Amino acid sequence: MSEGAQIVVLATLDTKGAEAAHLGDLLVRHGQRPCLMDAGFRGPPWYRPDVDRDQVAAAKGLDMAAIGRLGREEAIRAMGEGAGRLLAKGVAERRYAGVIALGGNQGTAIAGIAFQSLPLGFPKVAVSTVASGNLRPYFGHKDVAVLFSVSNLLAGPNFISQPILEMAAAAVAGMVSAHRPFAPGPVPAVAVTAFGNTQGAVARVHALLRDRGCQPVPFHASGAGGSAMEELIEAGLFAGVIDLTAHELVGEVFGQDIYTPTRPGRLTAAGRRGLPQVVAPGGLDYFCFGAAETIPEAYRGRPVHRHNPYNTNVRTSAAELRRLGEVVASRLNAAAPGTAAFLYPQRGWSEIGSPGGPLHDPEANLELLRSLRAHLLPAVELHVLDLAINDPGFAQRAVELLGDLGTPYATPTKVPYGVPKSPAEGEGPWPTR
Repeated sequence: MSEGAQIVVLATLDTKGAEAAHLGDLLVRHGQRPCLMDAGFRGPPWYRPDVDRDQVAAAKGLDMAAIGRLGREEAIRAMGEGAGRLLAKGVAERRYAGVIALGGNQGTAIAGIAFQSLPLGFPKVAVSTVASGNLRPYFGHKDVAVLFSVSNLLAGPNFISQPILEMAAAAVAGMVSAHRPFAPGPVPAVAVTAFGNTQGAVARVHALLRDRGCQPVPFHASGAGGSAMEELIEAGLFAGVIDLTAHELVGEVFGQDIYTPTRPGRLTAAGRRGLPQVVAPGGLDYFCFGAAETIPEAYRGRPVHRHNPYNTNVRTSAAELRRLGEVVASRLNAAAPGTAAFLYPQRGWSEIGSPGGPLHDPEANLELLRSLRAHLLPAVELHVLDLAINDPGFAQRAVELLGDLGTPYATPTKVPYGVPKSPAEGEGPWPTR
């Protein structure tokens, strides 16, 4: 943080002015410099801001008269995008060290839109009256610390909201003091996607990458996790990608799935960057829904696994896998020749989709393989292993392939822990097509 950088307090000062001004005072007590930014567009502000609503609207290319002619939804989006542009500019110029937003439904929406312009890792806090609801539509995959205001944010702090605001001010001040931007270290970093149902493969890949002098960075394939990974790949933080768990494509292609990516274009960033990438079908064998009673009618009657009381896995069909194969192929085909490989474990793609698991269906799985064979360009390697994804040899092959595609390993490739390397020693054949 540059000396004298400010913490932005983002709020609609026509309704949250008293709370925003008080939060600024609390930040001063923590030795911080607040900057009050007004994103309101209805009544006049209660307090004079440092960045007024005219500046916010102008950053979007509008004036407040034009904002007033918009419908409510369009006005919220315009003010959120304007605030986001001002925040991003201030961060780039090192004038802003953090941001804290206050709001109800409208203010939280404005904050969520504005936060999309900020880098991952930058301190972001929101105090919201709707924090007990589903905030994924508001914040997507951005790393936002959220505090539920408990009481409404109106007419100034009260004995309930006051302690919440004090904690929020302390939180953002502490985050700013501890903040340092993401930056790769002295060894190559490799992004790896994970689910509980692919944990065996993920843990083994991590150990093998460390043995080769790399730092593995795992991302949970929860929609937000994979989307954050794609953003960080675009930022140039990784030397390679082992995308073991491409489950989020199920939600992106078919909708409904609770782990739908928060931004479109899963499985595309590595190709745009020209990074070596090894992709596997981890988790493509099922949809993820909430509790069992939330399964949409169209998916009922299929094999089901209850992962926990709040997460139910429903088997994908052969037709759906054909379609997923087309999408995977189109995205890998866009990568630079010789940088992408798909690793197909023909005995199963997850713990619950392998032999003995409730979602094991090798015949349906074959439709993905047939689709890949039909649509992948020759420049994309396709390897078929007579293994399940969590078998040790699968992780071994994934790490070897990534090195073959160009990820720099700091130490010579080796086979630790006695993993067999030769097909004759039990791992099965490794045909390329």
